Order: sequence, then C-alpha cells, then structure tokens
Amino acid sequence: MNADDDAKRLEWVSFQFEIAGEDREIDLQEFKKALKVKESFFAERFFALFDSDGSGTITLQELLGALNLLIHGNTMDKLKFLFQVYDVDGLCYRSYSPSTGSQWSLGKCSSPLGHGNGSIDPDELRVVLQSCLKESAISLPEEKLDDLTLALFESADKDHSGSITFEELQEELDKFPEVMENLTISAANWLKPPSSKKRPQIPRHLTSAYWHNNCGKLAVLAVYIGLNILLFTLAALKYQSSGTRIMIARGGGQCLNFNCSFIVVLMLRRCLTWLRATWLARVLPLDQNVEFHQLIGYVVVGFSFLHTTAHVVNFAQLAQSENSTFQFWEYLLTTRPGIGWVYGTASLTGIVLQLLILIMLVCSCSFVRRSGHFEVFYWTHLLYISIWALLIVHGPNFWKWLLVPGLLFFLEKVVGLVLSRMAALSIVEVNLLSSKVTHLVISRPPFFRYKPGDYIYLNIPAIAKYEWHPFTISSAPEQEDTIWLHIRSQGQWTNRLYEYFKAADPICLGAKRLTQSLKLRRSQRKSQKEGPSPVNENHRFCKIKCYLDGPYGTPTRRIFASEHAVLIGAGIGITPFASILQSIMYRHQKRKQHCPNCHYSWCEDIRDDFLIFKVDFIWINRDQKSFEWFVSLLTKLEMDQAEEEHGGHFLELHMYMTSALSKNDMKAIGLQMALDLLAKKENKDSITGLKTRTQPGRPDWSKVFQKVAAEKKGKVQVFFCGSPALAKVLKSHCEQLNFKFFKENF
Repeated sequence: MNADDDAKRLEWVSFQFEIAGEDREIDLQEFKKALKVKESFFAERFFALFDSDGSGTITLQELLGALNLLIHGNTMDKLKFLFQVYDVDGLCYRSYSPSTGSQWSLGKCSSPLGHGNGSIDPDELRVVLQSCLKESAISLPEEKLDDLTLALFESADKDHSGSITFEELQEELDKFPEVMENLTISAANWLKPPSSKKRPQIPRHLTSAYWHNNCGKLAVLAVYIGLNILLFTLAALKYQSSGTRIMIARGGGQCLNFNCSFIVVLMLRRCLTWLRATWLARVLPLDQNVEFHQLIGYVVVGFSFLHTTAHVVNFAQLAQSENSTFQFWEYLLTTRPGIGWVYGTASLTGIVLQLLILIMLVCSCSFVRRSGHFEVFYWTHLLYISIWALLIVHGPNFWKWLLVPGLLFFLEKVVGLVLSRMAALSIVEVNLLSSKVTHLVISRPPFFRYKPGDYIYLNIPAIAKYEWHPFTISSAPEQEDTIWLHIRSQGQWTNRLYEYFKAADPICLGAKRLTQSLKLRRSQRKSQKEGPSPVNENHRFCKIKCYLDGPYGTPTRRIFASEHAVLIGAGIGITPFASILQSIMYRHQKRKQHCPNCHYSWCEDIRDDFLIFKVDFIWINRDQKSFEWFVSLLTKLEMDQAEEEHGGHFLELHMYMTSALSKNDMKAIGLQMALDLLAKKENKDSITGLKTRTQPGRPDWSKVFQKVAAEKKGKVQVFFCGSPALAKVLKSHCEQLNFKFFKENF
C-alpha cells in the first residue's frame, strides 16, 4: 500500500467504527453496530480474529492490520481466515506486528468462543450455515438445514474422518472457482473504502446507440416540438399589433388548444390497441404512449402558466392606464370587463382551470400514485371532464380542436360501458397467496378475446362501486373457461380486496350453497391440470359480481415476433409473463412433432406469428416468500420441457433473490456452496423447489446480456415489467447491444 491508500483506509475505517484517533478502542457491541450484520455470530467471529492480543477490544492498529491481510494478503492467508471463521471452537491468528506486515501464525484463541483443534465438525458447520441463512433472510426447515450441512460436509470430508481440516476445505473450495475468484473481494468488501474515482461517462441520451434505438420516438418528439413552435409563432404574429403580452398569451393559448386536445388521443386505449396490430406499430412509438401523455401534461402546465402570467401582467397594465374604467381585481375576478366569448367569463374560468390543472399535476406525481394512495390519483384525474367543459367556455376555438378526438373518446367510453355490461361476470374462486397476493378466478364470457400480456380494468361493486383499476391478465388466452388476475396489496383498494376475501367464509355462495360448491369443486379438480393451488384455508369459492373493461394491448404483444425473447420481471411485475409463458409453451408444444418409432422429437419451422426459438425468463424477488405464488406454474413449465433436455431448453429460467448474500460475501460462501451441492444431488433448488437454482443477490446485467448475445439465437427483444429505476438500467444495456427494449406501462 502507498501512503495515499493508507491515509484513505485509515480515514474510512475511522469513520466506519467512529474512532477519532489511534488511541481509541472499540468493543464487541460497537463492532457489531459498525458491521451492520443481521446475525451476531459473524460479528463475534470476526471480532475474535481481529483481537490479536485477546484483550476484548480492538485497536485501530489491529483493525488496519487485519484489513491489510484481507486486502493484500495471499490466497492462503485469506483461506486460513475463512477456515477460522468456520472453526467455531476457535483458532485465532497470533503474534501480528504492524511493523512487519501480515506475518500471522496459528495459535489457540483465548476468546469466549471456546477452544478447538483446528478442524470443523458437522455441528460447527451447521451453526455456521444456520447463521448464513439468517444473514440471507432464507427460512428453511430444520431437516433441510441438516441436509445442507451433510451435503457440504460429506463433500469436503475426503478421508471420512468426521471432521474437515484446512487442507480439505481448501480442496473443496477449488471445486468452486467463482468462489475462489471472489474470495479476495468478499474478505474485505465490508471494510474497503469506497472508490473516489469515477470514470467520466457520456450521457446516455448523447450516445449514438441511444439515437439509433430511439429514432422513431425522437422523430415523433421532433415533430411534436415543431408543431408547438409553429402554432405559437402563427398565433403570436396574428396579434403582433396588440403588444408583446397579448402575443405571448395568444401563442400560449393556441398551444393549449392543441395539447389539451392531443392528450385525448393518447387516452384512446381501444384505438391504440387496434393500431398495435397494424404496420403503424413499427413506425409510431405506441409503446411510449404513457410517457408522451405525461410529457404533454407537463407541457400543458407550462403553457397554462405562461398564458395566465401574460394575461395577469396585461390586466395590471390596463388597470394602471388612464383610460381604464376597471380595477385590477375586476379584470381578474369579475365578468364586468366582458372578456371572453361566453358572458365575459374568460378570467374566472382561467383561474379555476389553473387551479384544477395544478391539482391534477400534484396528485399525478409518483409519490402519490406509488405510496398507497392510488385513489387520490384516480379521482383527481377525473377532473379532466371539468377541465374540458371549462376550456370550451374559456376559449372560443377549443371546441373545434376537441371535436374529433372528443367524439372518439366518447364512443370508446360508450362501447366499453356496453361491453362490460353485456355478460354477467363473477369471481368464482379466490386464492390468498403469500406476500398478500390475491389470485382471482373470473368466469370468462365467450366473446372475450385477448392476447398474452394484455390488461383489463376491473370493477368490483362489493369493494368500491365506482372505482376501476388496471390489472394484467395472468392466464393464457388458450385457457377458455376462466380469466386469472394476480393482485398484490399495495394501496387502499387492493388492501380492501385482500381483507374482504380473508374475512369471508371458505364458501360464500348464498342460495343453494352445497349445490354450487359441488359444481365449483368439480371444476377445480378438472382445472388442476393447469396448475392452480389446492383447496386450503386461503382458498375461497364464491360468486361475486364484477365488471371488466378491455382487454387493452401492451408492448408484450410483440413478443411472438421475437426470435430470442428475454422476459424480465421484478416482484409482482411477473404477472404479464405468467400469461405469456403459458401461451408460449402451449404454442411450442403445438409445433412439436414426435417420431413414433424412436421417440425423437423436433419442432416444425412453421412461419406463422410464432417465430420464437429461445426464451430467457428472469425473475427478481426481494425475499423467499415472493416466489411461492408463481412456483406451481413454473414447475409445470419445467416439466413440459423436461424431455427436451438433449436438444437444449427452449425456455430457460433464471431466478434471483436480492435479500440473499451473494457468493462474493464471506458470510454466504459456505451456504451457497451447500445449496449448489444439494441442488445437484436432489435435482431441485432448496429455496423454490424448482430445478432452476435460485441465484443470490442481483443479476450482473452486463454478463447476462453478453451471454444472450453470444447464444446467437436470432433477433433479441427484451421485455420488462417492474420499477422505473431498473428499467433505465436495462434500457441502457440494451442500447449498447442493439437489443430492442419494451417495458410494461399503465
């Protein structure tokens, strides 16, 4: 280490452990607090190993010495450190001198953790793995913990002596090169100072890849900006003789006419769904309709502020003029000056419009929509009806701009209302799943046709009579009798839905209860082949009236035109892919052919709307329970393609659990090794029960997409449903590799 590195490390360690100078010492409790570990086991083990003189406290010199070993020591030193962490009976490094570097020797530990003989027995290993599970927020039965312990122990105990020596642990680690590679990082990443050097990066929006992949969106945006400039200029020039203030007000007013009518076009869900099936979907950025809707909303706020400000300044000037017969407040708050084409109400309606627009803007922000107050956003957004009415009264020409899009919008609403009332739909089954997910099974009317990944608006009068909420359909279109919805409780309405069915009787059918129950149970047994959950205390049979508006298309409709599709879902964002994966496997099985003599199977190259050759499905969850509600479907998908193993998987699953510590963390190395060994032995993952191994931590997106590109299965398209923050990261990676990127929006 050079002097600069020493100084930075000293400053960082002092900050982390709140050590003001070299004479200060820290005890075990301060050490635990600084490490921020969930389980005290590892803090105690590290503390005992760092306390080289056995004094019960760690000096700054001892801490820096251990840090020097973990960062700059050789692999053997680091393996010895790892071994002693696992040797619970306790051997410690001894006789370390800061002046001589990392010259450590093995010696008996005088810490309260006990003494040992330099080997790890099964009970010690079980204690370590149990602490690893708690650190990674993984809950497994005691029997499974025993299986993990024995799997790792039997693999490492080469001489069957009943204990693992240092040499045996080293040999076992050699089987996991990725662990050995990351050990140097994991040994010190929690004490390593953050890098202060940041590589200068070109802003993403200025890169050639961004312009290449977003040319359609940028072209439409350029046309939109050009139209606003043109309309503003023409309107301003028309009133050139009236002065600058009137020119600005009229120019802003004309742009408001255009934007307040154009925003209606982006609300035509049925028209947009129809356009997705035409060639225009390849030209127009229909998938960005929500983004454009938000953009126009901000533009409306800006132009309304500009328009209002120009008029207010003009009123102030008029009130101060010698020829004025009205005061400033009369211009602003009365109809006496006669400004406006409907009884001089332009000023009053303008003030009300400004207030309504600001209310809509604030209540549309993400901190309102995503903080459990969707109803606030929903009801305030209905103010658009009042705004349109006031705009017609406020401006003499607005009705001309609104006529065509307004008529289409009215027809869409009428058609949606009629279709939603044509069939008497009912919720016939409810499953209350983990993570407060409500699985609704709705009777499907014969005329209801949809595509995988489509969404509907749901109204349940028993929950809220006038509220409609959007949810993705999680069942495949090939499932003829029912429609599935999976709804996570995140807001007031969804929480009321979950609590309503949680408090209901297991069978809530009213008249002829037993007769209806028998029919539904037989229907349940018949549909169990498709993977629903078995009857239990969280399973309800019912007959609750509901209404559906839709279906409406999403970017995922393009998936069947992909050659290599990558589906990425985060948390409940998996719901559109539930429908898609089922439909993909159904169509794939339909294409398969079998030889009656040798049982060889292959897929016919039928060039219809199904062009997919490979599907990668990536699901990222925070905790273990979030996997449970979707595992039954994934298990069925794995079984459906089990016979294709010799020819390679058509569908490849990738599961990630972000709360689990990754293999580059010393507190998880042993657990991840044990999980790997047991998964190979049992041919299933201990966390989900799938054949696919659940990976700890977050995906390394660079490696993920490089692997996809290297497979060369055809044109790659990435489909994502999840948080906006992750969407930006994924889109950036896709732009670098020229992958098409689509994200789900509501």
